[in-house]
Amino acid sequence: HSDNTLFPPLVDWEAPTFTRAAQFRVGATLILFLFAACSNLALLISVCRGRGRRLASHLRPLIMSLAAADLMMTFVVMPLDAIWNITVQWYGGDVMCKMLCFLKLFAMHSSAFILVVVSLDRHHAILHPLDSLNSHHRNKRMLGLAWGLSVLLALPQLFIFRAIKAEGVDFTQCVTHGSFKERWQETVYNMFYFVTLYVFPLLVMSFCYTHILIEINQQLHRNKGTTGESCLRRSGTDMIPKARMKTLKMTIIIVMSFVVCWTPYYLLGIWYWFQPEMLQVTPEYVHHALFVFGNLNTCFDPVIYGFYTPSFRADLAMCWCYRRRDINMSPRSLDRLSHHQNVSPLIVRPSLTF
Repeated sequence: HSDNTLFPPLVDWEAPTFTRAAQFRVGATLILFLFAACSNLALLISVCRGRGRRLASHLRPLIMSLAAADLMMTFVVMPLDAIWNITVQWYGGDVMCKMLCFLKLFAMHSSAFILVVVSLDRHHAILHPLDSLNSHHRNKRMLGLAWGLSVLLALPQLFIFRAIKAEGVDFTQCVTHGSFKERWQETVYNMFYFVTLYVFPLLVMSFCYTHILIEINQQLHRNKGTTGESCLRRSGTDMIPKARMKTLKMTIIIVMSFVVCWTPYYLLGIWYWFQPEMLQVTPEYVHHALFVFGNLNTCFDPVIYGFYTPSFRADLAMCWCYRRRDINMSPRSLDRLSHHQNVSPLIVRPSLTF
C-alpha cells in the first residue's frame, strides 16, 4: 500500500485489491493533480517572468520556493499514490522503490519547512521592521537550510524501504518489512517523522503568528491609551504598512490551510500506530478521503496567493485573453490585422508567456 510511511503493515496481512474506495481516491487525486499542476506552474511563471517580479526581493524567493514545494508534492506524491493504488502491488523494482519513497518524503518535508520559513520571515518583518535590509540574505539562508534538511531527513527512506516478494504468492510490494526487528522500533521511526512533518512545523508557525498577534494587540491598546485612535499609528504613518499587513493575512491563511488539511490524516495515523486493530473497524473510504483531503493543501496555496495578489490575477487574465484571441481569431481576420499593421501574421500572434 502506498501509505507505508504512515501506516505500517498489519500482522495478519492480506493481499490488497483495487477497491471502489481506492478508485475514488485515484479519481480525486487526478483532479487535484491537474488543478495543482496548472495553478502552481502559473504561480511560478508569474513570479519568475510576469508581474510577480515586482514583489519585494525577500518575498519572491519565498513564494517561488512555496510553489516549487507544492509542485514537488504534485508531480511526485500524487502520481505515485495514484499509480500505486491502481497497480496495487509494486512493479518498479528495488531501486525505484527506494528513490520514489525518498522523493515522497523529501517533497512532504520541503512543503512543510517552506511554510516554516515563510512564518519566520513574517515574524521578523512585523516585530523587527527596521531590520529589513538583511531579510533577503536571511531568507536565502533559511531556504537553503529548509531544502537541505528535507533531503537529510528523507535519506533514511533509501535504506528502510525495499521491494519484497511475498512467499508463496506472486505479489511484490515496496515496504519496510525486515528493516525493523521490533514493532516499537517502526513506531518510533514513524513518530519521528510525524514530529518533523507536522508537530515541529506546527509549533514554530503557531509561535510566530501568536507572537505577531500579541504584539499587534499590545500596540493597538497602547495607541488607544495615548491617542484615543483605534488604528496603529506611528509618526503620522501606519505602524504596519498595508502591504505588509496584507502579506501577513495571506501567510496566516496559507498556514491554516496546511493545518486544516493535514491534521485529520496525521491524527488517524497516530491512532493506528498505537491501536492497529482500529483499521478493521474504520471504513476504508475514511483513510482514502483523509489523504485526498490532505493533498488539497497544494491546491489552496496558489488560490490564496491569487486572492491576495492582483499581479497574479492580472497575469492569469492576460493569458486567458491571449488564448481566447488565438482561438477566436479566424485566418481572414488575422490577415486583415496583419495587413493593417503592415507586419506578418507570425509577429501579430501574441505570446503566451506571462
